[in-house]
Amino acid sequence: MGRKPTIVRDRLLDLAEEIVRSQGAKALTVDALARAAGISKGGVQYAFASKEELVRALVERWTSKFDELLEADAQVTAPELVHRYIQAMRASQDVLDAKMAGLMTSYIQDPGNLYGVREWYRGIFKRLDTGTADGQAARVAFLAVEGLFLLRIAGIDEDGTWAAFMDDVEAVLARLVPDPKP
Repeated sequence: MGRKPTIVRDRLLDLAEEIVRSQGAKALTVDALARAAGISKGGVQYAFASKEELVRALVERWTSKFDELLEADAQVTAPELVHRYIQAMRASQDVLDAKMAGLMTSYIQDPGNLYGVREWYRGIFKRLDTGTADGQAARVAFLAVEGLFLLRIAGIDEDGTWAAFMDDVEAVLARLVPDPKP
């Protein structure tokens, strides 16, 4: 089979994101996506052979957007990397809202998908040198932000507490490492 047109895939991914945002992760089916796109189920399956492939493409899209927001090069210090991570989390609210996070959670339940997620985290942890006090502070801040992400999936942001909790993590990191820039 030849290369699938990117424009069709991108449009379907846009529609899939909208389905998840408006109706939740369980509403995303090949049939629902076909209806939203005004095409046949076969048309969706031409672009994505299965729902699993569709979800994998969504997660890859979100991860790429997030990594672009992170803009982490190898030269930044561990505290600056975490500072950028916090900024990326703040900026990615529309990319990683709670419903999208729910879909990502189901995605990583597949052992094949879990490998990529583990490798991404291993890459981050390698950059958080815990042999220094700054590195330890950065790792603790990173873990706190990840904990907030998991809590957000559970719905803690209904009253706007997400941003205040992120402010707390960032303030503590700033006290521990006053100038995280390299």
